[in-house]
Amino acid sequence: MAALAAASVAAIHSSHSLGQLPPVAERSDRVGFPGASKSFFGGKISSSDLTYTHRPSPSTWNFSVRAAAVSTETVEKVKKKDEEGVVTNLFRPKEPYVGRCLLNTKIVGDDAPGETWHMVFTTEGKIPYREGQSIGIVPPGLDAKGKPQKLRLYSIASSAPGDFGDYKTVSLCVKRLVYVNDKGEEVKGVCSNFLCDLKPGDEVSITGPVGKEMLMPVDPNATIIMLGTGTGIAPFRGFLWRMFFEKHDDYKFNGLAWLFLGVPTSSSLLYKEEFEKMKEKFPNNFNLDFAVSREQTNAKGEKMYIQTRMAEYAEQLWDLLKKDNTYVYMCGLKGMEKGIDDIMTSLAAKEGIDWAEYKKQLKKGEQWNVEVY
Repeated sequence: MAALAAASVAAIHSSHSLGQLPPVAERSDRVGFPGASKSFFGGKISSSDLTYTHRPSPSTWNFSVRAAAVSTETVEKVKKKDEEGVVTNLFRPKEPYVGRCLLNTKIVGDDAPGETWHMVFTTEGKIPYREGQSIGIVPPGLDAKGKPQKLRLYSIASSAPGDFGDYKTVSLCVKRLVYVNDKGEEVKGVCSNFLCDLKPGDEVSITGPVGKEMLMPVDPNATIIMLGTGTGIAPFRGFLWRMFFEKHDDYKFNGLAWLFLGVPTSSSLLYKEEFEKMKEKFPNNFNLDFAVSREQTNAKGEKMYIQTRMAEYAEQLWDLLKKDNTYVYMCGLKGMEKGIDDIMTSLAAKEGIDWAEYKKQLKKGEQWNVEVY
């Protein structure tokens, strides 16, 4: 990754340097890391204390800014479909927004199984997304049938202000897909390899934003349980930046955020330093648990998958799930869903509850939100 730029806030808002990301301490809406001298995404963060910098709500957007009272009182639930100001399908495949790559850096160790990259694209404020939404990427060229490539959807890995804090960028977390087919031939995923190979300045065709399923609750006092595997961490990074790295006029998180992240190796733990800094500074509002399947086991000697780690807190999680303002979000590999359902089935049965029916009620109340692939 290129050396981090030492740019002023004014410079950040007027222009972006290709291949460079301003230090977090100098972003206009971030809780900064003063003196951070290494890569924010892949390197170690300095031990300096966090400092708040204030960002008022944007006044130039032509849609409503979400409002959430900063208090400890219960906030009335708002259905996601009824939330004001949520923009969808602003850009479509035939008329995409053409941005450019500002930054593209590998964020896993060399010994990790596969490459995962963090990338930042320009939007110039024209793709007003929310935390939890996705964008489409239309890779260049034609498919095997001679038709334009179809778009691929990716969960957004940044909060609404973007990594620069000026509402003019969007970030993704992408794993390069490479596999060997039945004929013994190496096959490379079209879109993931296009994205992971991008260089600063390269153009990117973007559609969206799309999706309301994974929008985070407006209630600042909610309990938010996030279950992610691999690049399924993307929407939760956006959630957590909004909760802990930003100071808003209309939102201050007073609830409990609990992140479970499952990966195969410790070198695959994405954004680990960010999350650990959040935990250090907000210990009463943030629980952080990793499940590293190839390196950790439970007391029974079983591999530590995300559901295995959750089982260690089974009773506590079940108690939280019975609260009206607890929201569960699941994102990542589809295989995680069954293991989590098995745990919940067992817990519900202890109270004579049918988990399948109870989950339907939670989904209806938008308290159980799933995006798996």
